[in-house]
Amino acid sequence: MIDTFVLLAGAILRLFQSRRRLLLENLALRQQLAALKRRHPRPRLSAFDKLFWVLARRFWSGWKQTLILVGPETVVRWHRSGFALYWRVISRARRVAGKRRISKEARDLIFRMVTENPTWGAPRIHGELLMLGLDVCERTISRWMRRAPRDHERTKRWLAFLRNHREVVAAMAFFIVPTITFGVLYCFFIIGHDRRCILHFNVTKHPTSSWIIQQLREAFPFESSSRFLIFDRDRKYGLEVPAAVRSLKISPVRTSFENPRQNGVAERWVESCRRDLLDHIIAVNQRRLKRLLSDYVRYYLEGRTHLELGKGTPNGRVRCMASGSILSHERLGGLHHRYGRAA
Repeated sequence: MIDTFVLLAGAILRLFQSRRRLLLENLALRQQLAALKRRHPRPRLSAFDKLFWVLARRFWSGWKQTLILVGPETVVRWHRSGFALYWRVISRARRVAGKRRISKEARDLIFRMVTENPTWGAPRIHGELLMLGLDVCERTISRWMRRAPRDHERTKRWLAFLRNHREVVAAMAFFIVPTITFGVLYCFFIIGHDRRCILHFNVTKHPTSSWIIQQLREAFPFESSSRFLIFDRDRKYGLEVPAAVRSLKISPVRTSFENPRQNGVAERWVESCRRDLLDHIIAVNQRRLKRLLSDYVRYYLEGRTHLELGKGTPNGRVRCMASGSILSHERLGGLHHRYGRAA
């Protein structure tokens, strides 16, 4: 504000000065500005300075001839920034257009219908709300359905069902391992959901449906205790593998497209195998990779503790109650160790 009063006072006083005096003062000021520009090529201008030149551009046609510190393009850019700021403030201050926000009662009712009727979609809920005299857009209902809180009790019941039936559920999957010659090897395995036991595994360069069927026969040579086998929709399985699974009196359960979470136990074992072994080695050939995986499976079943099994092992490692000295035994060439007490 002080700069504004000083500028206005100076403008009023110069109205009563002669033209010759104004020209000399203008020349002296321009010389000082030229010296200042040589010393400070990019001086900092305040918001008041920018506003002054924006207003000067609006009301004075000869404003470009007096510019020294900035260019005309800079003043135009300041004006556009002020224009955008002005309309941004106006838009925020105005009332929001469109339909009014639905009431909390209607929102809670949508959440209640989603929880009590998990098979209902937005059209069905929209119809029920219309019958209750609540006029809510169907698209609005769809948006609020995605925000509906999950029924944790329903999730607990599903987990209880899986835990009660996991001894008859198994899963199979493939994962690839790059070789030292930039080739690819395919690792196949079958894992049981009960104790996370690896029922069968093998390695091949060319996985085919007939090869997979042979692995299933080796994994389930007699009447299997598994009643369900989970696997994804890889094209390697084709139509022959599900038929072979049924011939073993096992029900095939295929996951949805691009949904690895539905086969979470198998995916979790792949993650453990990569973190514990494959991220630290280079596969030379098929025979060496199979030997390393065999050692890892033995360590996984006998020595590695699991959070899901209450810090136990799939094969039921016995807790040592002796009081001797602790010994360390290397596993997987020293990548891991198993500890026990001396007898």
